[in-house]
Amino acid sequence: MSYLFPTYARWDVTPISAKGAWLTDKNGKKYLDFTTGISVCNLGHVPENVKKAVDEQLGQFWHTSNLFQSDLQEEVAKQLTDASGLDLVFFANSGAEANEAAIKLARKATGRTKIITFIDSFHGRTFATMAATGQDKIKTGFGPMLETFEYVPLNDLQALEKAFDKETAALMFEVIQGEGGLNAGQTEFLQQAVALAHKNGSLVIIDEVQTGIGRTGKPFAFQHADLTPDIVSSAKGIASGLPLGAIIGKKELADAFSPGSHGSTFGGNPVSLAAAKATLDTIFDDNFLAQVAEKGNKLSSMLEEALSSVPQVKKLKGKGLMIGIELTEEAAPYVTAAREKGLLILTAGTHILRLLPPLNVTAEEIEQAVAILVETIKQQAYEKTAGN
Repeated sequence: MSYLFPTYARWDVTPISAKGAWLTDKNGKKYLDFTTGISVCNLGHVPENVKKAVDEQLGQFWHTSNLFQSDLQEEVAKQLTDASGLDLVFFANSGAEANEAAIKLARKATGRTKIITFIDSFHGRTFATMAATGQDKIKTGFGPMLETFEYVPLNDLQALEKAFDKETAALMFEVIQGEGGLNAGQTEFLQQAVALAHKNGSLVIIDEVQTGIGRTGKPFAFQHADLTPDIVSSAKGIASGLPLGAIIGKKELADAFSPGSHGSTFGGNPVSLAAAKATLDTIFDDNFLAQVAEKGNKLSSMLEEALSSVPQVKKLKGKGLMIGIELTEEAAPYVTAAREKGLLILTAGTHILRLLPPLNVTAEEIEQAVAILVETIKQQAYEKTAGN
């Protein structure tokens, strides 16, 4: 029996070690990991510079509380503000907590209560972030949701215009919907949406929990469209697998988060921050990010060429090293088949295969993954065709 609540449909894989892009299970089988803990281990498993920083911090102290000054918090906050173009940071423990803080900050700063989000969005599983999520399946069974959230279709400017009113505190969105199917906001629409929010006196919250920290080839995905957010949420890849989340915001919002207005016991933990500083030192380097974009183009091009004739493959989606393969049928069996061949991938929605390799993945590892993936997709497609 298991002593865990059955909240996850767990795979039959028990890891015992991992390094770089590779994971080994308790049976000694090695897997090429293109999940990276769902866009968390952006430098692969156990990167040496991050391990060194964590080991050093473990030898100093593990926790004090946020009543104390922290040079390390200031240093990581500066890394995030420099990379985002914003001014101030609040540290939490996760993406959901970061989005929760963003919602609270927007409501308090504006004195308004309504938040507009997009259909198929995903912002977390707390009550506020669950209410912000534009997917009914996330909310099933939990009773009435928190009020004053409204959902509109992505890339529908007319619907968005109708949703704004004098009570709208913020527009909240992902540039690319990570869990909702890798649906991307069109650049012109996103620019118009931000302008519309600001015209209505509403704040713009951009959820970069999955798309941020170099995943799309820039520090944050909103920078591809030259957007001007008021608040950005971040987590996942920020600390190479140690728990950390953050919101980054404009200095004009400082008064709304005055002493006693919000807090976190473990947010900004020194061990997680040591990991974050080392992680961001690597990822926020211009040359490193250029290589991410180049690798993303290589991976997409190889997949496009190899899968263009497979009828079950509709199109590729995503940006940088956040890539989706949209199928004409459910994706889950393909994920299982790839895993049996030694490649770990994910779904996004029901019909998307999602690839989230380490940002420092090698050309050889990309080629290995593509070979396994193409073999898997073609074999699955052939078996289904033959079965009919």
